[in-house]
Amino acid sequence: MAKVTGLGGIFFKSRDPAALSAWYAKHLGLAVDDWGGVRFNEDEERAGYTLWSPFAADTTYFGAGPQPYMVNFRVDDLDALLVQLRAAGIEVDERVDSSEFGRFGWATDPEGTRIELWQPST
Repeated sequence: MAKVTGLGGIFFKSRDPAALSAWYAKHLGLAVDDWGGVRFNEDEERAGYTLWSPFAADTTYFGAGPQPYMVNFRVDDLDALLVQLRAAGIEVDERVDSSEFGRFGWATDPEGTRIELWQPST
């Protein structure tokens, strides 16, 4: 039987795709290509994995707003990134969660979308 082998991408609508791509490049270090998106290549040196997970329609995990999705980004230094985001005036959740899977923090992009930042356990 043919099957899915992994996550191929995350696609979503934006009021201003160029400005939003620039924001993610500036504040989260995404290497945005000329076509406006980012390609993440897997390698043996980078910890982590990609999940696909439906949530209940009434979840509050994605924040209080009406957004139907949340993107989780793997990061190399969660604490330093949260400091950088706060210094740039970006809305950052005060809570940081730790578990056997790693450490998690949250911020909100300029369009009001809550994003999750994940530093995997090593």
